[in-house]
Amino acid sequence: MAETCTRKLIVEVCNARNLMPKDGQGTASAFATVDFDGQRRRTKTKFRDLNPEWDEKLEFLVHDNESMATDILEISLYNDKKTGKRSTFLGKVKIAGSAFVKSGGETLVYYPLEKRSVFSQIKGELGLKVYYIDENPPVPPAEQKPEAKAPETEENKPAQEAKPEEEKKEEEKKEEPKTESNKEVKKEEEKPSRPPPQEENPKKAEEAAPPVKVENPPLAESEKQPSKEEKEKAEIVKRSEVTINDLELRSLASDRSRSPYDLVDRMPFLYVRVVKAKAAKNESKIPVYAKLVIGTHSIKTKSQSDKDWDKVFAFDKEGLNSTSLEVSVWTEEKKENEEATQECSLGTVSFDLQEVPKRVPPDSPLAPQWYTLESETSPGNEVMLAVWIGTQADEAFQEAWQSDSGGLLPETRAKVYLSPKLWYLRLTVIQTQDLHLGSGSEAKGRNPELYVKAQLGAQLFKTGRTTFGSTSSSSANPTWNEDLVFVAAEPFEPFLTVTVEDVTNGQSVGHAKIHVASMERRTDDRTEIKSRWFNLAGGETKPYTGRIHVRVCLEGGYHVLDEAAHVTSDVRAAAKQLAKAPIGLLEVGIRGATNLLPVKTMDGTRGTTDAYVVAKYGPKWVRTRTILDRFNPRWNEQYTWDVYDPCTVLTIGVFDNGRYKHDEAAGKQHKDVRVGKIRIRLSTLDTNRVYLNQYALTVLLPSGAKKMGEIEIAVRFSCSSWLSLIQAYTSPMLPRMHYVKPLGPTQQDILRHTAMRLVTARLTRSEPPLGQEVVQFMLDSDTHMWSMRRSKANWFRVVGCLTRVATLARWTEGIRTWVHPPTTVLMHVLLVAIVLCPHLVLPTVFMYAFMILAFRFRYRQKGILNMDSRLSYVDMVGPDELDEEFDGFPSTRSQDVVRIRYDRLRALGGRAQTLLGDFAAHGERLEALWNWRDPRATGIFVVFCLVASLVFYVVPFKVFALGSGLYYLRHPRFRDDMPSVPISFFRRLPSFADQIL
Repeated sequence: MAETCTRKLIVEVCNARNLMPKDGQGTASAFATVDFDGQRRRTKTKFRDLNPEWDEKLEFLVHDNESMATDILEISLYNDKKTGKRSTFLGKVKIAGSAFVKSGGETLVYYPLEKRSVFSQIKGELGLKVYYIDENPPVPPAEQKPEAKAPETEENKPAQEAKPEEEKKEEEKKEEPKTESNKEVKKEEEKPSRPPPQEENPKKAEEAAPPVKVENPPLAESEKQPSKEEKEKAEIVKRSEVTINDLELRSLASDRSRSPYDLVDRMPFLYVRVVKAKAAKNESKIPVYAKLVIGTHSIKTKSQSDKDWDKVFAFDKEGLNSTSLEVSVWTEEKKENEEATQECSLGTVSFDLQEVPKRVPPDSPLAPQWYTLESETSPGNEVMLAVWIGTQADEAFQEAWQSDSGGLLPETRAKVYLSPKLWYLRLTVIQTQDLHLGSGSEAKGRNPELYVKAQLGAQLFKTGRTTFGSTSSSSANPTWNEDLVFVAAEPFEPFLTVTVEDVTNGQSVGHAKIHVASMERRTDDRTEIKSRWFNLAGGETKPYTGRIHVRVCLEGGYHVLDEAAHVTSDVRAAAKQLAKAPIGLLEVGIRGATNLLPVKTMDGTRGTTDAYVVAKYGPKWVRTRTILDRFNPRWNEQYTWDVYDPCTVLTIGVFDNGRYKHDEAAGKQHKDVRVGKIRIRLSTLDTNRVYLNQYALTVLLPSGAKKMGEIEIAVRFSCSSWLSLIQAYTSPMLPRMHYVKPLGPTQQDILRHTAMRLVTARLTRSEPPLGQEVVQFMLDSDTHMWSMRRSKANWFRVVGCLTRVATLARWTEGIRTWVHPPTTVLMHVLLVAIVLCPHLVLPTVFMYAFMILAFRFRYRQKGILNMDSRLSYVDMVGPDELDEEFDGFPSTRSQDVVRIRYDRLRALGGRAQTLLGDFAAHGERLEALWNWRDPRATGIFVVFCLVASLVFYVVPFKVFALGSGLYYLRHPRFRDDMPSVPISFFRRLPSFADQIL
């Protein structure tokens, strides 16, 4: 049996921070045990150190490379019992095998220590580097292979058996309680994910256990070569444990127990597989083709002379207008004197569609058979083919010629796309040295002003300007200390170009190229990135013009936002080491659409629509096949996504395909036309429930909102663990780096649109391409543009939120003014109860909230909400405002139109300006009260504070609260219509409004 490559898992236990003291003396003596695939390793003990540093490299053998993603690496920390009463648990870390990276991509990652139980007192974090390497073992000659193995096993056998006995004697002298320690540790820690097969024999397990003194035990310690039976047992144990690890990962990505088409309808298709033909006369050089005819449907294969066709044709059964299928074989002959080819029929075979067998997966494919062609002129010819009726779940459907999508057109086929993996690239420009700016007198005379420009692909960012040789800089070395952040997409651009520019003469001082693939990667801010010096080159004549000091790295601890923040579908960090197991599975069945409006004209006579659907969640995009020339298309396609966060959004868009037809006159493709879009927020879905609804497709055009039809979607969000789902609500939305080292709002907005452009460029270069207009519509790339309609919609959203507050204020005012006397009397009783029993206030409030929410549960929204045209304010917007929204940037309209829009914007800004001024005046009045701007007003307030302090010293607080409440709820006959004294006093305080020009 040929040897395959050996994979080793390398675990570098670097250090730990802020451990919990467990030895009773305020410290801990920590050591780590690492378990993987039934193998265990142990580090040294670091005595009396809450921040231990091991820097030890442990190796593990990966038995099955394919199942490594389902394995779990578990690292447990313990306090060594030699310095305390017992070995106590300090925390553990579990890492899924899917987070392992190949050698070269590893980075230092700090994992928070997890508790073993709810009552465990654990804190701190553990720094690890985890990666794997693939080694190709040297294959010895076949003749020497059996001779070399036999003596080695016999000679090493007694040495390996004697070694544990000598080690036991040494351990009994130096560490008597070793065995008790191991038992206690085994009781406290969890069992490894896969116990080794040697544990069946306890004696062998003890002999194979590594001694305490060994820092990094070897990869495998076995007394003899395992027999075939032992290998089979080990394989059985291994396979059973793979299932356990899969449950621990809680990954539903590989759980496809349900039918892949249980959310959609089964569509019947007639499948015809034409393999080859055999002529009675052996004429192999004559081109032959097959022709299939079903009513008005007619299709033929390629004309081939020496090759088999082996093509599958899928006819939509609902679109067939005949009950018989005719398959004929034809030859093409070209005579010497004639240019045109002559076609000659070799015969025809007919099938009654009512007698065609049915096949449903997982049945095996139907075997093709030889059928005799009926022909009067050339009898004895045969054709090999298979005919059956199946569904879209058939394995041959994806690669078959499809009647409802135009055959084998690549632009109409169903495809799955993946967005490129995005990283933030951070460049810190520190300083430059030894710059050559020409002659010294010239540079000194013109006092040059410098800045640094960095370019990655089409992205270009600049630092601030600094004067060469100024006092703010360190002598003649200009210093910036500025960060420039780029968006890098895998596969990366080759180089990051850094250029030093001279503003005074507009010329470049020099440039340096940094290889992007070799940049250091980090996952958090605790990893220090080393700074580097690069030589600046000015060109062929100036190979050296100075050097620049920079710090550059790829930030893997951020999530690169490539879509609008309010409709994000993925919040995972870029680094694979920070990946978490999925918490659920999202299944979407795209069933069909109804009552679609015509988007274009066919042959200039009638309208038509060639519709397809694009669904986007996370980095995965799916595109259904295009159903040609139908206003009620039925796709019935089902797709799945792994869910990592429930508070994310699924986006589904419908488009008209205009790219499969080329404009022969213009020589270019048409663009796809948007038909509509819907969004589904996963947090509003019940788990393990199927939502089957029809959603209106509304598109916004310059003429106004237009309903284009309806789409039927089935959605199911499955989750296997409620604990993981609830835990997701308590964790931060974005990765840690977004909070410890946040990006500015303006910078994040620029990076978001840069990421959108990168994703759009990559997807448009796919085959078939996903059009730029499609990607931009799905990502909402124009949400940052000004729109009067969106501004009004957001304003009314704010008003809608404040309506609840206004309703509560009106209800309170009604109680205060005795509109309903029984309610006011009841509030008096409640006020007395609150004052006399203040400890019941919070319990009563929360119990009241619980009862209200529990009562409203039966009236909750049970369906999925769709795009709301009323909330979007599309029904009450003018044509000029819509034309302004569709206008590009900069504007392409005439000066008069732009002037009118500018005046309207000025009027709106004037009202907002007045509102902001009123808010500022209230804050300035309160500040003026404490700054003695109005001495008399502040003096009155000082006297009031003195009197109030004496009154509150004498009067109990309960009496004050009761008196204030009764005064507020007094009868209207005891009220005055004029404003109260405190309000009048506050309005008289000065503000800075009179000092504004």
